[in-house]
Amino acid sequence: MLSIKDNDKYEEIIKYSKFISFIFRVYSKNEVNDYIDKIKKEYPNATHYCYGYVIDNDIKSSDDGEPSRTAGAPILNQITGNNLNYTLIIVVRYFGGVKLGVGPLTRAYGKVAREVIRDNNIITLVKGYDIMITFGYSDIKDIDYILRDSHIISKVFEDNIIYNVLVTSDILDKLGNYNIKINKDIYIEKE
Repeated sequence: MLSIKDNDKYEEIIKYSKFISFIFRVYSKNEVNDYIDKIKKEYPNATHYCYGYVIDNDIKSSDDGEPSRTAGAPILNQITGNNLNYTLIIVVRYFGGVKLGVGPLTRAYGKVAREVIRDNNIITLVKGYDIMITFGYSDIKDIDYILRDSHIISKVFEDNIIYNVLVTSDILDKLGNYNIKINKDIYIEKE
């Protein structure tokens, strides 16, 4: 599955209106709402805050007062047209005094959404897990070898060793004989 690597921003003035597009990788509706609230606080005098997002089967857009389907739909079309998942684009518009009309307005929102995607790196995400693995000191070489390409968040050395690590499904299978607790399912950037 494809997503964006980094949160990013793109800005353009079209017929005296300032359009600022933001792109975020998101995993929940709560994150979407948090980013929308954040942008509204950072740009409090904007005329419109339009957006589109895709999180698995949760797909939504908003025109935020622009004529129907002139803002949210073209933003969303850029996300879906690039086969992106876990992606939110918010476009802030400062009205410049010239009404663009339905066609040019739709193209303007689509353009700034397309450009913020173009400026970003597209990555592949694979299903993974945030796990805790507990093992004895005699197993450390084997565990470190299996986890050599995984992201180890923390290591605790007590009576046993405890690693908090992000692993893909194939690595989890290789760790099958060890004491593992899955904290949560996640998506990991494929190298």
